[in-house]
Amino acid sequence: MNRYLSLFSAGFLLIGAQLIPQTAQADLFGSNPELKISYSLTTLSEARDDEASAQDGDLWERIRTGFKLPESDPRLTRVHEQYFAGNPGYLQRAVQRSRLYLFHIVEEVEKRGMPTEIALLPIIESAFNPQAQSPMKASGMWQFIPSTGRIYGLEQNAWYDGRRDVLQATDAALDYLQNLYAMFGDWELALAAYNCGEGCVARARNRGNGSDYASIKLPNETRNYVPKLVAVRNIIQDPQRFGFNLESVVNEAYFMQVTLSRPMEAHQAAKMAEMSLDEFLSLNPAFQRRVIYADSRNVLLLPVDRVETFQFNMHRQGAEKQLQTYTAQRGESASSIASKFGVSLDWLKEYNPLNLIKGKVAKPTTLVVPATRTAQAAPAAQAKPRAVAKPAARVHTVRRGDTLSHLAKLYNVKVADLRRVNSKAEPLKPGTKLTIPPVAS
Repeated sequence: MNRYLSLFSAGFLLIGAQLIPQTAQADLFGSNPELKISYSLTTLSEARDDEASAQDGDLWERIRTGFKLPESDPRLTRVHEQYFAGNPGYLQRAVQRSRLYLFHIVEEVEKRGMPTEIALLPIIESAFNPQAQSPMKASGMWQFIPSTGRIYGLEQNAWYDGRRDVLQATDAALDYLQNLYAMFGDWELALAAYNCGEGCVARARNRGNGSDYASIKLPNETRNYVPKLVAVRNIIQDPQRFGFNLESVVNEAYFMQVTLSRPMEAHQAAKMAEMSLDEFLSLNPAFQRRVIYADSRNVLLLPVDRVETFQFNMHRQGAEKQLQTYTAQRGESASSIASKFGVSLDWLKEYNPLNLIKGKVAKPTTLVVPATRTAQAAPAAQAKPRAVAKPAARVHTVRRGDTLSHLAKLYNVKVADLRRVNSKAEPLKPGTKLTIPPVAS
């Protein structure tokens, strides 16, 4: 029996994409709305209505059935095959890391009808390290530079970097690759453009030396980029031929999503899930200050077999060590803020992006601080307007690559609601202003 099915036998109720324990619904949602927790099966509940998505078997076999890329440069492919076979450590580490993320990526790749070699691309980009940082400031498993990340809706601030978010960055990378494929009509050229940029590939084609990947003149790194991916594909296809030990990966979801309504310290979340902080951060690497900052991103990922434990401990201990937001005013003393909330100045600096001048706040800044006992019983006075105020309409300026589906995910709204409030939105054009409807409570 695969791991997530045991949740249903423990008395869980599936409603849409939310998985809520029946025995805890009243307590969690009725008595303490500030601790509201919701669960969703990552992609599974959205993608399929039957058990086919969680079929038993080896995930590698599933990936092999979707291989489509040609081998247009056999000479370079052999070079990279020999390198990986002679230096197996890199590939072994990448494969080991991939076990946490690969099922989710394969699900998303298959839903879009893309070659499954693309699910292996993080091996080339980052060795499946979601915290990888390049000298060119590319970040995350998919190695987005800041500007491209922003184009594809990846928020980057002092609390959270969407380029390192497992779910958000995967969506953005696949959106980008699909757009490149639409531009060039060829997966090899799309991958080349992912590496060096669409302008680089377009200029190479315009030089008139051919139009396919093998013919055009590309920078050396890009010339090797696709053969390197194809070499990895060939090793995954037939590991024994290369003397590579490829351990089986179960063909089912490794993690689930948990939605929080309050900020939380990462180490506290890890403790409630009864897992190490390193394990927790490997699934939640986008939070810059080890705080699950709900205003930027209120979703955290947990292994499927840790969700029940997290729910139980959150329900039992949720009122302990809660965090709240506090707006520090310009000129306010950092020491006095720390004293006011019963923490050290070092704690305040560790968990907050403080910009201080002579120990005082340089500009109005939202901080996370421990919730006072009064705040735990009821929202603090300064938080009340946020809790009861009518949600303000938001405006999004359309960027290249935006789709209604992507924006619906980004703002946690329905595509139908986006269409309802933006009757003449489609086709989306860069620079157009879209009204984002309030999130249903």
